[in-house]
Amino acid sequence: MPNHEITATRGHAGIESPYAWARLAAAVLIMGLGGCGMYTATVVLPLIQAEFGISRGDASLPYTATMIGFTIGGVLMGRFSDRFGVMRPIMLGALCLGGGLALAASATSVWQFTLVHGLIIGFLGTSATFGPLVADISHWFTRRRGLAVAICVSGNYLAGTFWPPVMQALFDAFGWRNAYFMAGAACVLVMLPLAWVLRRPAPIGGTEQDAAPAKPMSERPLGLRPAALQALIVLAGISCCVAMSMPQVHIVAYCGDLGFAAQRGAEMLSLMLGCGIISRMASGWIADRIGALRTMLLGSVLQVVALALFLPFNSLASLYVVSAFFGLVQGGIVPMYALIVRDYFPASQAGARVSLVLMATVFGMALGGWMTGAIFDLTGSYTAAFIHGIGWNVLNVAIAVFMLQRSSRPFRFGASTARTAA
Repeated sequence: MPNHEITATRGHAGIESPYAWARLAAAVLIMGLGGCGMYTATVVLPLIQAEFGISRGDASLPYTATMIGFTIGGVLMGRFSDRFGVMRPIMLGALCLGGGLALAASATSVWQFTLVHGLIIGFLGTSATFGPLVADISHWFTRRRGLAVAICVSGNYLAGTFWPPVMQALFDAFGWRNAYFMAGAACVLVMLPLAWVLRRPAPIGGTEQDAAPAKPMSERPLGLRPAALQALIVLAGISCCVAMSMPQVHIVAYCGDLGFAAQRGAEMLSLMLGCGIISRMASGWIADRIGALRTMLLGSVLQVVALALFLPFNSLASLYVVSAFFGLVQGGIVPMYALIVRDYFPASQAGARVSLVLMATVFGMALGGWMTGAIFDLTGSYTAAFIHGIGWNVLNVAIAVFMLQRSSRPFRFGASTARTAA
């Protein structure tokens, strides 16, 4: 039997314990470090373009490959963690991330660099440090599961805050190849000890519901086949993140089109992501009180409002305000998908299912960023792109309403929905 498939009751010593919080802190740090390869690929882009004498499009391929590998590998690592616990995939990910950065530093062509980023850094490295960690943390909390999951997911924002300026400073001081070696060594040396903190087997669920034998999946959570419900949550993740990507990916270019300096757009993006961390914490707190489905609907409706506000308000001061508001409402939506999976699927499947949903949100960000650029190329402005994003967001609202209407059905396996129904 897999080493972590251990049922637990509310009296399990690890649930909501100081160790659980220490485990959460380790998970946040691992996720923050694991984002190195993903965010480094964006910072190194102009240096790669100059060194290999290639176009801007070709220089963007390493980032694209990393995101594709990250998306596919996340599902694989989720299944790996379901079977063997989260420590092993994290250790594998640390070694592959460090080794991949070292190999990338030795690349003699952009194609070698791209393949290493996609297959080793993205597929085997960074992918282990997102979905599997979120699923694992959900096992260690019951009453505060929403808050804990939200804090854990914030590790991705931590990576985006930490790595770009650090890597740029290393590039300037030592060159990009030496900087890659240094970052790879740092990831291995720090992530492996942190992974050891996660060695204790996860108590599956931590509630009487999860401690009971899993009910047959034919019992149809929310009255749907499990595969149909999973597909619906995946579609929700894609739709909200296609909408979410519009300001996050294009705010700097949008400001340039309006005649503002690129630095102003960068400041708005930083403000947006900073407020997103606050949003994630707040949404977790709210979900522990009203349930993940209601919190998802609240965030999705407010995100529609925030996107719509970008249309009439285009002065510098108003854009700062709208960017902050957008960050405060959008950051909390993604963690809700992990909580919904934990509410309606058996805990023993959490790693694979949570990873699949979270990877769908990454795909949505990548797809939305590209679609927004394509719409701009066709229309010559971002107005149609904002309307396009609002349309995807409305689809997300519709999915949330549909699931909430069916939430009175039985067959819930997690904690927050049961509390809401009570």
